Amino acid sequence: MAAPKYPLVKAAETYARRVVTGKIPCCKWIKLACQRHLDDLKASKAADYPYKFDPAKAERVAKFLQLLPHTKGKWANKRELIKLEGWQLFSVCIPFGWLRKKDDTRRYRTILIFVPRKNGKSIIGGGVGAYMFVADGEFGAEVYSGATTEKQAWEVFRPAKLMIERTPELRDHYGVEVNASNMCRLEDGSRFEPVIGKPGDGSSPSCAIVDEYHEHQDSTLFDTMETGMGAREQPVILVITTAGSSIGGPCHQLVRDSERMLEGVIERPDLWAMLYTIDPGDDWTSEAALIKANPNHGISINGDFLQARQRDAMQSASKQATFRTKHLNEWVGAKNAWLNMLRWKEAPARKSLQELEGRRCIIGLDLASKIDIAGNILLFPPVEGDPFWHVHGRYYLPESRVIEELDSNTSRYREFDALGLLTLTDGEVIDFEVIKEDLREFAGRFDIEAVAYDPWQATQLAQEMVAEGLPMVEIRQTVQNISEPMKELEALVLRRLLAHGDCPILTWMASNVLAKLDVKDNIYPNKERPENKIDGIVALIMSLNRAIAGASTEETLSDHIMKHGIRRL
Repeated sequence: MAAPKYPLVKAAETYARRVVTGKIPCCKWIKLACQRHLDDLKASKAADYPYKFDPAKAERVAKFLQLLPHTKGKWANKRELIKLEGWQLFSVCIPFGWLRKKDDTRRYRTILIFVPRKNGKSIIGGGVGAYMFVADGEFGAEVYSGATTEKQAWEVFRPAKLMIERTPELRDHYGVEVNASNMCRLEDGSRFEPVIGKPGDGSSPSCAIVDEYHEHQDSTLFDTMETGMGAREQPVILVITTAGSSIGGPCHQLVRDSERMLEGVIERPDLWAMLYTIDPGDDWTSEAALIKANPNHGISINGDFLQARQRDAMQSASKQATFRTKHLNEWVGAKNAWLNMLRWKEAPARKSLQELEGRRCIIGLDLASKIDIAGNILLFPPVEGDPFWHVHGRYYLPESRVIEELDSNTSRYREFDALGLLTLTDGEVIDFEVIKEDLREFAGRFDIEAVAYDPWQATQLAQEMVAEGLPMVEIRQTVQNISEPMKELEALVLRRLLAHGDCPILTWMASNVLAKLDVKDNIYPNKERPENKIDGIVALIMSLNRAIAGASTEETLSDHIMKHGIRRL
């Protein structure tokens, strides 16, 4: 029997079919990614389908990578060449074979490889970087290994540099000059170099490799690279990362977008994502979990090593979060975070505001700052036939916070604004008239039981709203007022009763909350840094304060307000 024309592509697609049929244990996201490729192959035969697969282009990338030497471990010691595993062939090479029919340029512009530590990331990053530098056919190629620190930037550049240094035939063929901190080709001016932060003015990346994206506080580097690619016909951003502790950050958002894309919820035809982790409900203490999350199990990462780390995590609560993040690729929330963010992600489906019209509603307002984000949270308690607590929020921000580079959250705010999640008000401070208009709207749509607010910054607003008949309840943010509803919120999350709609803003704020405990086991919300905003969660806790009080109050809150005006607690 003749050998297949494209053996490496065949091996990659064999891997995909074995994943889909369950012969290779993988999580839901890898199964969906493999099925997506197989489905697209069938669809591409239709004349009106906008994409086609060229196996020769995928094979070319795979062959190039397998001509490069290992740079680490026993394989480098033996001077062995790289041999890509089935998952690497599929994850890294197959996307290069997908083209747009209209112009034969690459379909995928962002490639996300989300994989636990020690699964051969340096081979992927260094190899793809080397290919894009010399073999992609891009005149004047610019390849950047981007990171927030010099050490991280070199984690990709160093292997690529060693690969080319140790392959004199490649270096001579392409005319590569290897320098201490960069590589270049004199023939066309192509270059490959590490970059910390933003590339310099005039840069036009043809390929950007972002390593350990979870360590980035915002998307500045990613956005700058992407914006700089405007003059390139078929640029690529390759993101290779593990999970991290910053839920709501740019890396987590990219992973969530990838999940939604794989589920068919959003359209991202230019995004290729391979997300190696475990599924909800899997036993993280089992060997099966190790195998499922680590595609190079028994190859570049030793099974005994993983089991030893797993045993350590089972015996020490302090080591569990690190193990599950780095070796199972689970997002476990901020360091020392209060809420269980894994449970947060398992929230029930949320009803829309239209579906909730006429329902009992408690509002929480956190207006602590007029110059930064403020939260207006609507909480809908359970009713017969619906056991869930539904949460909706509106968030307000002065327009200057999005337009100007005022602080480290500017990029994040821009992302939220692009998603339509922020209400921007003119000027340098929040215009409370906009918030009052929203409160009037809510009063006409829902059965408002109480509007809980902190008197800081909001007393005048509250007085005006009381005059209009809204049941405003002043809640000072003391331990006595906050501790019990904060504990109740934690319980609702753990019991999967809080339907928050996976709102990116509220999720980010939830992951920022730390629990400050006192000697009487009271808790209070705190944060590590000023930029870690928690306003929406504080407003939600205030709403729960009124829900708890309402369950035990003899006279209704609205009756009390009519008699006594603003109630002070």
